[in-house]
Amino acid sequence: MDNENNFSSYNNIKRLSDDEIVKVWEAYLADHDNKQLRDTLIVQYIYLTRYVVGRVKVALPPTFTFEDISSYGIEGLIDAVEKYTPRSGARFETYALVRIRGNIIDKIRSQDFLPRSVRRKIKDVKEAQEQLKKQFGRPATNSEVAELLGMETEKVDQILADDTTITSIYEKKGSGDDNLEVIDTIKDETHKAPHEVYETKDINNQLEAALKRLPERERMVMVLYYHENMTFKEIGETVGISESRACQIHAQAIMKLKNLLSENRSERMKKSIV
Repeated sequence: MDNENNFSSYNNIKRLSDDEIVKVWEAYLADHDNKQLRDTLIVQYIYLTRYVVGRVKVALPPTFTFEDISSYGIEGLIDAVEKYTPRSGARFETYALVRIRGNIIDKIRSQDFLPRSVRRKIKDVKEAQEQLKKQFGRPATNSEVAELLGMETEKVDQILADDTTITSIYEKKGSGDDNLEVIDTIKDETHKAPHEVYETKDINNQLEAALKRLPERERMVMVLYYHENMTFKEIGETVGISESRACQIHAQAIMKLKNLLSENRSERMKKSIV
């Protein structure tokens, strides 16, 4: 990946249906040497990498580039596609998230991302801290270090943050089953979790199926109101009915949709129980 725009370009690629993805998986599992099938799967699951990269990036200092982190994420995704087998019992999405995150963290831990100039400043600050500690007989404050080095206190704060953030995001919090790394507790507001994506997709599919079961006029009113953002007056003029009638049809359609969605949930629950 060259930059963050490369991720957004994947939004323009046609998403395969669930059935189509299953067929691609079946073909690839039968022929692991087929690079075209492998690449098709990688493109379809690129959003998993985008999700993990988004979460990791918000926890790292600016010295960690999006390009580096995303490239490590892609490596993890490729590894997941190549090594996944349904016999493992885990959904591919779950398996891939672990691989992607693991590869990113391993790469971050194995390399020093800080430029030499930053490392030199960290060294200067630590030497100043030691010097002042011997002089005062106590740990020096950042403002005292800043005065000695002839720089702003905020600059000293940033230098020390660059030195500690890399390790601190992997520190453990809690104990037992709640023993999580700090990075696992940081919420990324810019990306939806994969399960949220699936839930939204499932709801949209149910709603679309329910809309198709409505009478034509009710379906038209719903489309004009929600997709075209037309007022009931405009809908009435378009369909050839009064404003109040358009409002009444909308209310009827809403009630029918609620009943249809409720019936659908009941049927799905029965099937899951069986």
